[in-house]
Amino acid sequence: MRFFLISLIFLVVGCGSYPKKHGFEKVEALKTSIQNPYFSDPSVDYVYKANIDVFDTSFGGILVLKKLGPAAHRIAFTTEMGNTLFDFSFSKDQFTVNRIVKDLDRKILINILRKDFTALIREENTILKQYQKNGESLTATAILGKKHFYWSKNGQLVQIARMGKGVPKVVFQFSQINDNIAHQIKMTHRNFKLTIALNAIID
Repeated sequence: MRFFLISLIFLVVGCGSYPKKHGFEKVEALKTSIQNPYFSDPSVDYVYKANIDVFDTSFGGILVLKKLGPAAHRIAFTTEMGNTLFDFSFSKDQFTVNRIVKDLDRKILINILRKDFTALIREENTILKQYQKNGESLTATAILGKKHFYWSKNGQLVQIARMGKGVPKVVFQFSQINDNIAHQIKMTHRNFKLTIALNAIID
């Protein structure tokens, strides 16, 4: 048993950091903050066809994200018939549940959704460390006290990973990007039964 524990410790220590696992090398950051442009335009209603799988149940409908002012957003998820499943307001570090249906009204889920959507809409974050490889960059930052890595290719944000004990706990993937709009977004939890898939229906 003791040999097993010692071996496990060496295995964990020898695994290396997240950047090194992906071939990134640390570099000096040339700026102090990093931007997420995807929900930063107050003139745009960001509308997505959404599918949320949680607790072995699937919810489908329309997700609308709207920037209301500096560091202020509102996010509403409705059925295609217009019934509200949840409605959240974000303002700086303030979070308000305006409405949520009983099936989703669980403290643990609301807390997770708060963290997920905060990471999704947060426009600017302080750079903690910077890494690079072959035209790609990996930037360490913190959101709500949790380490996140922003992965960019050719200057375009393609992934955010929220870390826990050195491994990704949640991965946000952005694809089909045009004019600072990610037309496809997928949020996948590694240790919780929650997946959110968004497909833009913006004109």
